[in-house]
Amino acid sequence: MYCDKVVELLKELERSREDTIPPYNNDGINQVLSEMKTLDAEIIDFLRKQKDNLPLDAIRLRRAAIERNKRCLMTYIWTRLQRLKEMRWEIGAILPSDVRQNLSQSEIEWFNNYCKTLVSYMKTIGSDTGLNLTQDTKPPKSLYTEVRSLVDAGKLELESGEVLILRKNSQYMLSRSQAEPLIRQGILEQVRQ
Repeated sequence: MYCDKVVELLKELERSREDTIPPYNNDGINQVLSEMKTLDAEIIDFLRKQKDNLPLDAIRLRRAAIERNKRCLMTYIWTRLQRLKEMRWEIGAILPSDVRQNLSQSEIEWFNNYCKTLVSYMKTIGSDTGLNLTQDTKPPKSLYTEVRSLVDAGKLELESGEVLILRKNSQYMLSRSQAEPLIRQGILEQVRQ
């Protein structure tokens, strides 16, 4: 039946978890494109053979199937790109290898271009260094956070000019803006938000 292959593509995508991307189904997409070409050839064949008594219902049916295939393919691609966009905001610019191997070359190029565009936009906001919009996608409950030092890291000069000596297993209240880079580096861990 018409459009079965494209519906299966969408079901496959829907069955996967929303925080993952299933392998790009190039064979399925090629089958859908082949079906669309076949339907188009059938329409052209009707138009060539029967100039006086055109089977309009058959032509409309095939045309509708082509349009549905197009819309469903666009939905498949758009949904995959939206998941990629969400991953960029959640895990950053470097995709895990298990996600990267599930992408097509075009999707990898799109992701890289999206990352470049996002970074160039973030550089235009705020002061000289820009503003990292991906840092706090959810508003913090407070401006300060309680952290524990995981290593003896030595002196840390705070924005206020005060100097802290970071000793292993010691706890501190730091502004989120100063704590988060150290948390990402593995020097501190967050105790409470």
